Amino acid sequence: MSRSRGRRGELPPSQETIEKLEKMVDACNFYEAQQMYKSLSARYAASEKHAEALDILQSGALIQLKHGQITCGAELAVLFVETLVKGKYSYNEETLDRVRKMYEGFPNIPIPEHLDDDDDMQKLSEALVAAKVRVEGCLSFLRAAIKWSSEFGAPKTGSPQLHNMLAEYLYSESPEVDMTKVSSHFVRGSDPEKFASVIVNFMGKCYPGEDDMAIARAVMLYLSQGNLRDANNLMDELNKQLEHKQLELPDSDLIQFIKYLLQALERDSFPLFKILRQKYKTSIDRESLFDGLLDEIAEKFYGIRRSGLPDIFGDLLRFQQYDNNINVYQKQLNKKSHMQSSAPPYDVSAGFIAKVVFHSSATNQLA
Repeated sequence: MSRSRGRRGELPPSQETIEKLEKMVDACNFYEAQQMYKSLSARYAASEKHAEALDILQSGALIQLKHGQITCGAELAVLFVETLVKGKYSYNEETLDRVRKMYEGFPNIPIPEHLDDDDDMQKLSEALVAAKVRVEGCLSFLRAAIKWSSEFGAPKTGSPQLHNMLAEYLYSESPEVDMTKVSSHFVRGSDPEKFASVIVNFMGKCYPGEDDMAIARAVMLYLSQGNLRDANNLMDELNKQLEHKQLELPDSDLIQFIKYLLQALERDSFPLFKILRQKYKTSIDRESLFDGLLDEIAEKFYGIRRSGLPDIFGDLLRFQQYDNNINVYQKQLNKKSHMQSSAPPYDVSAGFIAKVVFHSSATNQLA
């Protein structure tokens, strides 16, 4: 070692450090290497050599993951993100690619099926524990990355691409899939087609009654963000993929409600929105989340606040105006129906207004 290299506190070139530590990992000295990765990267960062620290941490995360050391790899991946924050690195495609590369280093291992004897059950138990470790490690890394991205140039909800990664890993690797969590990340992502394929896959293996709930939840989560475009794109893509498999959307009141809801929002029709909530209350009450999401949708699309005093009088005036509009519909329809036949006046039910608004027909009631 040269005299200058021997000076106290002077750091070697990062590539030299990377090569030395990789040899330690390849020799299966995982714990010792992990401590060296953490201490040396911290020294580089403390010396304002953030680029070198990032190189060391990325290399360490990848090689530890390659050797199946998930906890170690995840810890270094999180430290990589923390160093991005310390170095005030902006969110851009180059840095996103580095995060994606580490994400792709997390293994995808299917849970064993068709187990019979005690040995198989032991393998299943071990596989479930390992899967939980993988998911928790990857989630801690991606959540940190999403938070960094939201603070350094990505949308305020975080990078859509990172949300896509998190949603996909949650769905593919979780021992027990939580579709609410999966959906909450997909709707902040940028890939309705992939989201649709996940829902179609879920429909093929979920319990009865969970399929229409998954679809309704996905659509309402999009809408609660004011994202009508992707809500419609998701439904279109679901229909396309199901048709390709010679399947159809579930035949349920909840799906019927979702179809009418989308059309009501397309036409900016709060009277219909309000009546649909009343008409399909039983279906909406199947999941407690739905009612809150519909409150958020009303606020996003119609400016109707869920609670609080600041705009309560404005909301009351809006409700009064919307109720007046319903009365106008009633009078016009009754007048028209009286002119066309001797049948009794029509009731303004949710289904009937849907027919009127969506199909411009005042003579056909929805069954």
